[in-house]
Amino acid sequence: MSKTIEMIFDIVSPNAYFAYYPLKDTAAKHGAAIEITPIFLAGMHKLTGNAPPFIRDAEVKGKNEYAMLEMNRFIANHGMTDWKMNPKFPFNSVMLQRLLCAVDNEERLKLLDILLPAVWHDGVDPTDPEAIGPVLMDAGYEAAELLLKTTDPAVKQALMDNTDKAVERGAFGIPTFYIGEEMFFGKERLGQIEDELAG
Repeated sequence: MSKTIEMIFDIVSPNAYFAYYPLKDTAAKHGAAIEITPIFLAGMHKLTGNAPPFIRDAEVKGKNEYAMLEMNRFIANHGMTDWKMNPKFPFNSVMLQRLLCAVDNEERLKLLDILLPAVWHDGVDPTDPEAIGPVLMDAGYEAAELLLKTTDPAVKQALMDNTDKAVERGAFGIPTFYIGEEMFFGKERLGQIEDELAG
């Protein structure tokens, strides 16, 4: 039986970007499916008392500098030379997260292949519908119709519910992964995910 890797996801996290592409390769290698669960990371941090590492570790001498070193190693190791820090980071991701909530998982995967490069290669403003609209249109979507869904109360509630449920399951940051009941946190756990799939 093929396995499913659930990825608790928010596009605001650079580590979600870094983890997603190797995860796709790992899933393909093992015949596994990827299921994206969009959450709102700012809401998750509020519920858990967590904070972005660059804020949380700001007073720890050398820690953020080492995190940058590790990030650059990861980028080099995976050939992610197109990645650039988005000028708006840390940005409010709620619009794009609602956009992902408004479609089924198959469409989410397609949208990620469009939105991730736009945000993390091209520096498109993730908070501006007028910037995201052309990205969607170029990919063949009815941008206005799709973006309108982000204002639907049911979609807004779905994102809140996803966030609450993820925290209830033990998630506290992004990226978090589940294979069955097994939880894995961080891009550094991709090897453990591969071991789980192989086992």
